[in-house]
Amino acid sequence: MTGFASHQEARRNLHNANRFKIGLFGANCSSGRAVTMIENRWPADWEDNLALARMADEAGLDFLLPVARWKGYGGETDYQGATLETITWAAGLLASTQRITVFGTVHAPLFHPVIAAKQFVTADRIGQGRFGLNLVVGWNQDEFDMFGVTQREHEERYAYGQEWIDAVRMIWSDAEDFDFDGKYINLKKVRGKPKPWMGTQPVTMNAGASQSGREFALRNCDAFFTNAPRNDLHSATRQHVKDIKLQASRMGREIDVYTVGVVTCRPTRQDAEDYYRHCIVENADWGAVDTILAKRKITAASVGEEEFQRQRRHTANGMGGLPVIGNPDDVAQQLRMLCEAGLRGAGISLINYVEELPFFCSEVLPRLERLGIREKTQPLAEI
Repeated sequence: MTGFASHQEARRNLHNANRFKIGLFGANCSSGRAVTMIENRWPADWEDNLALARMADEAGLDFLLPVARWKGYGGETDYQGATLETITWAAGLLASTQRITVFGTVHAPLFHPVIAAKQFVTADRIGQGRFGLNLVVGWNQDEFDMFGVTQREHEERYAYGQEWIDAVRMIWSDAEDFDFDGKYINLKKVRGKPKPWMGTQPVTMNAGASQSGREFALRNCDAFFTNAPRNDLHSATRQHVKDIKLQASRMGREIDVYTVGVVTCRPTRQDAEDYYRHCIVENADWGAVDTILAKRKITAASVGEEEFQRQRRHTANGMGGLPVIGNPDDVAQQLRMLCEAGLRGAGISLINYVEELPFFCSEVLPRLERLGIREKTQPLAEI
């Protein structure tokens, strides 16, 4: 990551030789990101997350990225109805791992910046520089209602988010007993100690989809998460990444671009396609899918029946993540194409993380090493 190079060069997290970073996305939520009713869907208990984090750490994966959620989507499974809060989740996993980066995902309007800055430093100290911040400025209003918070209009959300991250970074800095006088945030005689690990600052990411969201991410973050175009993993994705990086350069900044995907990998392509169909098509929790779409104001009446059905299928697959389906060679080649298109990495989800990750690590990772986009993993015992 290069956005805050003067601060980040000394930081261990995500600064390794892997050309294409791979992380696990959404494991703190029940069902993960697969809107499925299958019996062995991801439970997201603490024991499962701990086992997964240690497995990923040993395999040399780069990061763990959670989803901040306060209420499920209903349906037969109450999709993502049981979730682990992301900062305490990150702190626990950082204490139990050695090299993997663990992000916390935070809705800025729900966390006071003074408290948040202290939480982040605590997690960062536990992980000795391996904590990362995924910053979100807006979310589902029914979840904000649980806090008695009404969301601001779209543009104002980012104006608030700018003050919020500015305040947090001032607390992380050498400033002491400072006042912060903003339109939205007013703080008096602020002092925050200790500071983040070794005078550095945590890696920060954002996934704003709108033009304002993208500008906010490019102005403030080290990493920007975006959806890779499904119709062309090479040229269309390459152009998409090029456009983002060009916009960042015009702002005097550099940024790494990541995407999200749902990996279904089996010994044969047919096995993978059959399992995907069983989980995501034949046993999708369509009640939850329709609730997700309704929150986005997507219905058959608003977009037409054909587009609505396409959106339903798209959403059942990891809330819209890129489907990566096939045997180990297929999956490795698809990830290679994402890397060659300029993406720095991907946050992937699995239908059942603990059951499926060993096969991914034993079969796909060595292929990525041979393709030259990842380095051979050093055993933890040798570190």
